[in-house]
Amino acid sequence: MSMREEMPLLWRTLGKWEGTYTWVDADGKIFDQHRANLTCELIEADGEERYHQVNRYTWPDGRVEEIPFPAEYHDKQIFWDTERIKGRCWEADDETMVLTWVRKDDPSGYFYEIINVSPDGLNKNRVWQFFENGKVTKRTLINEVRTAWAPQHGKQD
Repeated sequence: MSMREEMPLLWRTLGKWEGTYTWVDADGKIFDQHRANLTCELIEADGEERYHQVNRYTWPDGRVEEIPFPAEYHDKQIFWDTERIKGRCWEADDETMVLTWVRKDDPSGYFYEIINVSPDGLNKNRVWQFFENGKVTKRTLINEVRTAWAPQHGKQD
């Protein structure tokens, strides 16, 4: 089966997204906020479908960071093992995906991420929770809107 058939929610998120990342500490105090543009696509590599995401972050001071997140697909999940992160993603239901991952530059903790996609596919809301020694130490709240559909959706930009 194809990724489209086995992970239909992930397939619905293919395209371009814009949003805001708001980082808060364990008490809810904001300590970082920046804009993000994401491109989520399926690519063909070595005869296999692979998920590929590029995140471009922009801070109010003009700083910009662009990070590619290529992933492998098997067993109804996608798996990352990049220079930055190691983790996996699966679909929990028709509107929710779950990710677990660690940052390789800070292996002292781990992240759980919940992604909710609106039924019309135009909005995506995410929460990252960062755990250290079993306690949440920070969260990232992410609200995104679709700016373009992936070509395979057959929708207009």
